Amino acid sequence: MIKRKKITANERDKIACWLNQGLSQRKIASNLQRSVSSINEEINRNSWKGNYEAIHAQAMSTKRKIQAGHRQPFHSTWIYSYVLEKLRQGWSPEQICGRLKLEFKINLHWETIYRFIYDTKNKEKRLWEYLPRKQKKRHKKYGRKVTRDRIPCRVSIHLRNKTIESRKTFGHWEGDSIIGKQIKSKVIHTEVERKTRYLQALVINSKTSLDTIQAQKKIFSRLPTKTVTMDNGLEFAKHQQLNKLGIKTFFADPYCSGQRGTNENTNGLIRRYLPKKTSFDNLTQEDLDDIVWEINNRPKKILKFMTPLEMLKLEIKIKGCSDSI
Repeated sequence: MIKRKKITANERDKIACWLNQGLSQRKIASNLQRSVSSINEEINRNSWKGNYEAIHAQAMSTKRKIQAGHRQPFHSTWIYSYVLEKLRQGWSPEQICGRLKLEFKINLHWETIYRFIYDTKNKEKRLWEYLPRKQKKRHKKYGRKVTRDRIPCRVSIHLRNKTIESRKTFGHWEGDSIIGKQIKSKVIHTEVERKTRYLQALVINSKTSLDTIQAQKKIFSRLPTKTVTMDNGLEFAKHQQLNKLGIKTFFADPYCSGQRGTNENTNGLIRRYLPKKTSFDNLTQEDLDDIVWEINNRPKKILKFMTPLEMLKLEIKIKGCSDSI
């Protein structure tokens, strides 16, 4: 028997005609190569005043289809509240859905949340402002590029041990700098651990190599560090000081930010709070710590919707350190 999901308008014309001719539902089902239950359900649902008319049946079917698209996209008011709460906290729709499945065994597709956000009926709520990019329309993401600079004793990323690519061992970091509105002003130095995606960040007075190396030494004194991969900015010119501490340093190819994708992506998360052309003059370490804490406590799909902090706690027991490091 041929299976069809929906009864078509042409089939409704035939059903109405055959019913008028006195054919039984079983005979009609046989003629249409459908189950008797499907014919019975169609007649019961779309009859009008006890009579089955093809035009009326098609109109009722079309109306139900339109109304189905306007249903509440979430299963309950609790899920609706949960989604809005997490959106306000800066979670992406995919993170929200992943966490719902992980914690509550609830299957909700992130596309459902996107449709809800961009629904014309919710235009006045401006829910898109809670999304990472805060854009009215969805756009393809493009990573920023690094600059080409000469660095003494630079070691290419291609000489890095291939096992690091597997992300199976802890202690391999990616570093970068985030610049504010003024180049000669405060800068944020970031380091992200490749396996756990755990972020550490410090506000430093300038993008000089001296301030940068001091920030790196402070960050790497907190957690085990085996290697660090950086871009080609001149702020990393003193990287050899890390070598003396037993930390191997590597540099990505010029204009290949994807080779440090973990750090680039995480810097993008910080940019949600501190967009480009934002002045860092009044930015304090305490303010930055709050941002870092939120990022480290936000679930990630790549971590099977666990948080970087949860992953870090599985790797190492930190003594005397707060969650904001």
